[in-house]
Amino acid sequence: MESPSINEWYKEAKKDESSTKCGMYLLHNGVVRELSRKRVRENDLNSPLVKGMSFDFDNEKVDEAIKKTYLMDGIYYIKVWLNKGNLQLGDDIMYVLIGGDIRPHVIEALQSLVGEIKTKCVIEKELY
Repeated sequence: MESPSINEWYKEAKKDESSTKCGMYLLHNGVVRELSRKRVRENDLNSPLVKGMSFDFDNEKVDEAIKKTYLMDGIYYIKVWLNKGNLQLGDDIMYVLIGGDIRPHVIEALQSLVGEIKTKCVIEKELY
């Protein structure tokens, strides 16, 4: 699946009716890396290098996570794109764009939404 244009996303966000309330936009771009989760998070240097990733998601759960994030203080704009299928090193896994009033609100919302997507909405398997 082809990744979206981030420049186009920003243009869309700034044309949205919510744009006058947004003092900050923050983007998360998850990418397939060769270092496994186990190697990075648990410092397991014996963990094999990743060659790719199988990735899928539950669209309804993603929509629910987005709705929940809109309830957070100062959040006015959210756009999410998730890839699907067998991904290679360097492929984009996801983009999450959040717009809100002030930096602390936007950072908290991005952290929360990406965390919820990663733990409750996706099925990902590292391929070795």
